[in-house]
Amino acid sequence: ISPGYCWPFQASRSQVDIRLPAPVRPTAITVQHPLKKTSGLGDISSAPRDFTVSVTAPLCFVSKGVDEEGGEETLLGTFSFNIEKEPTQTFPLQNTLPRAFQYIRLLVLSNWGQSGYTCIYRVQVIGR
Repeated sequence: ISPGYCWPFQASRSQVDIRLPAPVRPTAITVQHPLKKTSGLGDISSAPRDFTVSVTAPLCFVSKGVDEEGGEETLLGTFSFNIEKEPTQTFPLQNTLPRAFQYIRLLVLSNWGQSGYTCIYRVQVIGR
């Protein structure tokens, strides 16, 4: 992860639906953002702060291997990324699932102060 090479979201609150290559029963999620000392400007206020993770099957994405109900969403946890810790942070999910899903929703509720945008550098889904 290099400073400046991120996926920027408009505003401090945004969401993204991620289609996994295969259905997964997620057990944890990893989020990465550069440290303040490696940032070119010394400012990482665009880092995500509070966020939720859920499995979802948006109506426009319903296909084989996802939630047959279409549009259903199951919250897997609410988390906080701490910019004072490591740049790679793994969060064990707070809720377990009885089956696999192919779509994960990352909803960023706030960032560390940047009002114009939030940067996501890497998100990894861990599971079976």
